[in-house]
Amino acid sequence: QVQLVESGGGLVKTGDSLILSCANSGRAFRAYVMAWFRQAPGKEREFVAAINWRADSTAYADSVKGRFSISRDNAKNVMYLQMDSLTPEDTALYYCALDLGVKVGRRPIEYEYWGQGTQVTVSS
Repeated sequence: QVQLVESGGGLVKTGDSLILSCANSGRAFRAYVMAWFRQAPGKEREFVAAINWRADSTAYADSVKGRFSISRDNAKNVMYLQMDSLTPEDTALYYCALDLGVKVGRRPIEYEYWGQGTQVTVSS
């Protein structure tokens, strides 16, 4: 059984940086896609970034492109999200997600497993 656990969230100021981590415990699949989504209060869950198994295919939401960077360490079963130049608009609950497919996707429905989320709050 896949279990995803996010960490690294917190309260920061505009312009600060954070690194989120997502650890995949339980059954380790040979290949899978991982992604970050976020959800702000009163808003729908939105795609942030995704990365395939080999890390040679990534995707980013336009709102974070150039500021966020997704990576993964398959040996450790961990995925990361480096977030720079944070703004209050980045405030949300950030979720880690896993898709047993091979193609990077942007829709929540494509992901079979989800973590509980880690809160990121950016003050102005």
